[in-house]
Amino acid sequence: MARNVGASSQRETSQKHDGSEEDLDDEGAAPGDEKSNVAGKKKKKRKPKKKKTVITTGATAQSSPPRVPVASLFAEGHYPTGEEVEYRDENSFRTTSEEKRYLDRMNEDFLAEYRQGAEVHRQVRQWAQRNIKPGQTLTEIAEGIEDGVRALTGHQGLNEGDNIKGGMGFPTGLSINHCAAHYTPNAGNKTVLQKEDVMKVDFGVHLNGRIVDSAFTMTFDPVYDNLLAAVKDATNTGVREAGIDVRMSDIGAAVQEAMESYEVEICGKVLPVKCIRNLNGHDIIQYSIHGGKSVPIVKGKDQTKMEEGETFAIETFGSTGNGYVRDDMETSHYAKKPDAPNVPLRVSSARSLLSSISKNFGTLPFCRRYLDRLGHEKYLLGLNNLVSSGIVEAYPPLCDAKGSFTAQFEHTILLRPTVKEVVSRGDDY
Repeated sequence: MARNVGASSQRETSQKHDGSEEDLDDEGAAPGDEKSNVAGKKKKKRKPKKKKTVITTGATAQSSPPRVPVASLFAEGHYPTGEEVEYRDENSFRTTSEEKRYLDRMNEDFLAEYRQGAEVHRQVRQWAQRNIKPGQTLTEIAEGIEDGVRALTGHQGLNEGDNIKGGMGFPTGLSINHCAAHYTPNAGNKTVLQKEDVMKVDFGVHLNGRIVDSAFTMTFDPVYDNLLAAVKDATNTGVREAGIDVRMSDIGAAVQEAMESYEVEICGKVLPVKCIRNLNGHDIIQYSIHGGKSVPIVKGKDQTKMEEGETFAIETFGSTGNGYVRDDMETSHYAKKPDAPNVPLRVSSARSLLSSISKNFGTLPFCRRYLDRLGHEKYLLGLNNLVSSGIVEAYPPLCDAKGSFTAQFEHTILLRPTVKEVVSRGDDY
């Protein structure tokens, strides 16, 4: 999920783990008949042989559409590790440091939650990549992804507080063409995906507030291949350059150099691919998709450094337009501010809505469809009151010039004490 600063060899990780069958044999063999030559002595009865008990872990493969919780596929809780990259230069000592290894072991619960969420993301997105086709409505696409995430995390989010335990980390973004980010269909939206569209698919998965933020772009016409190649290269460059003690300005300069070395020919016109300069990557903290740090995708003067233990969403956006986005179209994304002020609310519907948001989402982003799903009706007046009171932040769609095309790729990285882990990496991107 993008931060708009203007407004405020790959490791294969999508592994199959088969459920194991364990045979529990009787430890003692049942004795056979014992004949006796002594008159009057009864024969020993044959002990019935116990049937073998087979213990299974349930399903061994994901269904289509995805509905098998990943906890059933990885019964022991050992989820695939992301792509691990050793630190370089003055931080190369971390790979073998006993102190850093000890610190790494202290983070086992944190890593398990992130890896579980990442595996959910991989399985759902790979299903989506195989099944999304022109002619589908955006609502159908969004709900297909969200139903998969909720099933695979085991959190449907309908009971009070369940979504805070796990499920959607933020709404499914389906931003098309010149719209770069923060667009998801509201109720009644009839938009249909077209063959000539460029669609950014950006969704989050969380367990216990550990948000995996990853995105990709889908096209159905090879004319856009170079646009996607530019953005994928730029994102991989950002992932490669990121690390402990690395300055944000250095990452931005490397990303911009990679991105803007590409051009794309559309309708006979050769267009440069530009970085969208006011969209950034960002750090992620528990239950908050945007922490306090931004990762630029153009060169600049930000001397802020990445630090050990931090989590970042490395995302880049390329455009054939101006390389600058503005708020446009109907808002769908919202989130309660972590530092929301305690102010009196005069609109009664705002008070009841705030209570529901706090209990069901906390500070996790949500959209109008999620409120509809919980049974809320006629809530827009109350929602707008929460926004105007500074309690809830609205995230309007972010768009470049009409007629332009934008693309996005994104990964979540963990700056562990010993290695950098690209936890959302898969064999797709």
